[in-house]
Amino acid sequence: MTAETLTLGKAINTGLRKAMENDPKVLVMGEDVGKLGGVFRITDGLQKDFGEERVIDTPLAESGIVGTAIGLALRGYRPVVEIQFDGFVFPAADQIITQLAKMRMRSLGALELPVVIRIPCGGGIGAVEHHSESPEAYFTHTAGLRVVACSNPADAFTMIQQSIASPDPVVFFEPKRRYWDKADVDVDSSDWTAFDAARVVRPGDHATVLAYGPSVKTCLEAAAAAAEDGRSLEVIDLRSLNPLDMDAVAASVDRTGRCVVVHEAPVFNGYGAELAARVTERCFYRLEAPVLRVGGFSTPYPPSRLEDHYLPDLDRILDAVDRTFAW
Repeated sequence: MTAETLTLGKAINTGLRKAMENDPKVLVMGEDVGKLGGVFRITDGLQKDFGEERVIDTPLAESGIVGTAIGLALRGYRPVVEIQFDGFVFPAADQIITQLAKMRMRSLGALELPVVIRIPCGGGIGAVEHHSESPEAYFTHTAGLRVVACSNPADAFTMIQQSIASPDPVVFFEPKRRYWDKADVDVDSSDWTAFDAARVVRPGDHATVLAYGPSVKTCLEAAAAAAEDGRSLEVIDLRSLNPLDMDAVAASVDRTGRCVVVHEAPVFNGYGAELAARVTERCFYRLEAPVLRVGGFSTPYPPSRLEDHYLPDLDRILDAVDRTFAW
């Protein structure tokens, strides 16, 4: 085991570097990803080491970036696109939803589209409008895309490489407020958790808490606080949003009988609604209470001075847990 202490951002950088070393067809492209190394420095040093033909600074044109990536993938390359901020992905939505997601089905499986779209997501860094969105539901609703979200440095390192190796297009969400979190990462191991598998990150017996991306750490903090009151919460990091590891979710809820879903996106028509429906369908006779959701409010993301009131925090999660026990 070769463990290195890496931030989540550096773990993605290291994973990108490994993928580029192993396959000369892997390209990185996006706004300021080259000399600058990206606004969060995730691609720092890659252009210096792999050259301007493999780490490509693009114009400020997200639709053009993704459209070019699709063409490169059709010519045998494996492009990794960086969208600078979550709110900037919408100009590329037509290319992603109308073209990228559908080409494999359109060709009856003859064409592979190994395109990775990296999107820093979520709030919590005091950013301005359009820089703190959680657009995952738009893409999980689009058949033909894999959608994943890492929550810690070890998963960031492995999942970016699994995404690049996938023959399918992958939307890769990166929790930007966790970019500076550190952990030991085994950079030489190939014993990785399956790409589409959820993981129990804290075992428990009294209620199941489902989360992904930036919310996982908040839920772990809530579980630690609940333990002081004698409640044992099982926290599951979903990791893959589409496909969803429903067997892992159902196995937990069947045992605990209670389920709380947490995400930063607005609750109304959010990804949690799909989770609640599926848990209810699979675990109906085991549930002791309705599935509850904790998330953002049905408003545009607020100015940064108000985001602490908008984002799910420890108190709101514990309140939902309390309400599941009121039934």
